[in-house]
Amino acid sequence: MTLSQRIAETLSAIRQYTDLAPEVAITLGSGLGPLAEEVDDAATIPYSRLPHVPVSTAPGHAGRLVLGQLAGRPVVVMQGRIHAYEGYPQSDVAYLVRVMHALGAGTYIVTNACGGLNPAFQAGDLMLHTDYINFTGSNPLIGPNDDARGTRFPVTFDAYSPALRDVALRAARSLDLHLQQGIYAGVSGPVFFSRAELRMLRTLGADAIGMSTVPEVIVARHEGVRVLGISTVSDMAIADRDEHATGEDVLEMAAKVGPRFRGLVKAVVERLDPVAG
Repeated sequence: MTLSQRIAETLSAIRQYTDLAPEVAITLGSGLGPLAEEVDDAATIPYSRLPHVPVSTAPGHAGRLVLGQLAGRPVVVMQGRIHAYEGYPQSDVAYLVRVMHALGAGTYIVTNACGGLNPAFQAGDLMLHTDYINFTGSNPLIGPNDDARGTRFPVTFDAYSPALRDVALRAARSLDLHLQQGIYAGVSGPVFFSRAELRMLRTLGADAIGMSTVPEVIVARHEGVRVLGISTVSDMAIADRDEHATGEDVLEMAAKVGPRFRGLVKAVVERLDPVAG
């Protein structure tokens, strides 16, 4: 079965719940899922009811697809994501990005909780992604290419849309919210990096580190979808500190930042220009 055939089967299952054609797709990272509760007229579908979709097992990830209205726009929201450290290939990790595009979404907002590497940051900041470093050791496009989905060699020079970044900055100013900007380093996990590894990533130019997002961004660009990335800096991953945050600390900080994060995403969605999928 081809990739496009699998996507068609997943779409058919979704259409049993709703015929909504979303303009915007959103992935909600660790501890950021409550935004999905603000989607109006929502159809909520557990991943387990969708063929070819892996089940999310990570803490803080509900594992549901939510379709409805947010800030007056039709959206499809991943309330929790799938990670490679759960045992899935990256092509499966990012599979729902392809499905959301097939539903009609031409804009993708990807979010996560991350560790801050830039000493000018602090826990609780929100960071706008300007670029990424794929340090996962893999790539979701490895294997046969389905030309119906995208080119064999997609360009990722501007993986994050400059136009969308401008929208996010304007939205942040309207909320009187300071928005950091930086480069996100994606790693495979599921361990927090050693001191030497953190120093290496900072030397390479990374401002933040996390265990997700990069596979989804690559697939979104393969599909021709424009991308905006926003991180919650849930802890500071500074090599010379005495201790490192735990997974529980990450979720706790994401919950504290939640109101500001939700306000920013809604302000961005409200300001987006419609883009055909």
